[in-house]
Amino acid sequence: MRPACRLLPLPALLLLLGAADADAPRLVPDVSQRQIDIQYSFKGAELLLFGAIAYPRGLAPAKPADIVVVLKGPERPIRIREKQKVAGIWVNADSMQFQSVPSFYAIASSRPIEKITDERTAAIYELSITNIQLSPTSFSDTAEINRFEKGLIDLQQRQGLFVQRPGTVEITDGLLYRVRLPLSSRVVVGDYTAETFLLQDGRVVAAAVRDIQVRKSGFERFIAIAAERWSLLYGLAATTMAVLMGLAAGWVGRRV
Repeated sequence: MRPACRLLPLPALLLLLGAADADAPRLVPDVSQRQIDIQYSFKGAELLLFGAIAYPRGLAPAKPADIVVVLKGPERPIRIREKQKVAGIWVNADSMQFQSVPSFYAIASSRPIEKITDERTAAIYELSITNIQLSPTSFSDTAEINRFEKGLIDLQQRQGLFVQRPGTVEITDGLLYRVRLPLSSRVVVGDYTAETFLLQDGRVVAAAVRDIQVRKSGFERFIAIAAERWSLLYGLAATTMAVLMGLAAGWVGRRV
């Protein structure tokens, strides 16, 4: 005869769950700048991402944990085209569309990712440039998709939009961490996230996110707002200015 199973009352179950959560470490992250203003002279920035690991009773484990920090920009679709030389002229050939490419992606870790966790966990949390979920729209074979993905990653890296810095996160006394990550001058405006992951024995045991806003400022901000809110007037003003500049250039040309 099987023994009867008794269900715990809800208050007791909540107490057990709370006790389990109390035994889990927490991350308390922050970033040096929550808002970044872009002007015409913007040449990029360097962000300091730092924080603390809050362990139960304030005791760090005997085996040190690892920290991975990911700075990510808004996603956007990108079409990649291949160039082929035909009769001595470079022309567009095959192309592939990717639906969810981060406009910016920078990752730093306390050790190389392959020494911190396995490929499956790294793929789930997108912990490396090669693990970014790019969502290709093509139904081509795997080899062709991989070729275009490598081309896209190479292009983004050369423009400073994909950055990977293993072994650069400094952890002090197993409780405090810090790292500096560059923000390219080519970044787009929008909402960015600074994600921090705490890994122990290859598993993600804690995670936290801080939001960062990148926006235009000064005259660039005024132009961007005008183009968005008063698109018709902005178009008419731009056209009028172009015509006037053309007439002025013609007048100067006749005088010279």
